[in-house]
Amino acid sequence: MADSSFDIVSKIDRQEVDNALSQAAREISQRYDFKGTGAEIKWSGDDGIEISANAEDRANAVLDVFKEKLIKRQQSLKILDAGDPRASGRETKISIALKEGISTEDAKKVGKLIRDEGPKGVKVQVQGDELRISSKKRDDLQAVQQLVKSQDYEFAVQFTNYR
Repeated sequence: MADSSFDIVSKIDRQEVDNALSQAAREISQRYDFKGTGAEIKWSGDDGIEISANAEDRANAVLDVFKEKLIKRQQSLKILDAGDPRASGRETKISIALKEGISTEDAKKVGKLIRDEGPKGVKVQVQGDELRISSKKRDDLQAVQQLVKSQDYEFAVQFTNYR
């Protein structure tokens, strides 16, 4: 019997993030507590989001609204790398970078965890910014998924290509 396998990846669903950003922008434009604060949220390039408001607490409130919208769309908050609020003239701005992919160090950590604590006979291969897990038994693969889900990493984890 051939090996079964799946991939561990950290990808961003750009459409869902864009929808969450649009919803947050619409809510900010309509909410009474944001009136006259100059609060806005918008894309900054392909992998960044820019939040601006006339006060630091308003900028943080915009960030909270955006996080709320991401959660409603089942997106992990681990994809966000929000910087500290910074003063820019009369405004306060927050830059958010979107994190995607698994770094080599993180891939090694996950691979070591699976080799040490996972079922025997499970093979781990690092392929760029993702990991391929393979085994003869599908039950072992499901055990590996539960093991990886139980850990708390700094990056979002998804399982793809289950075959």
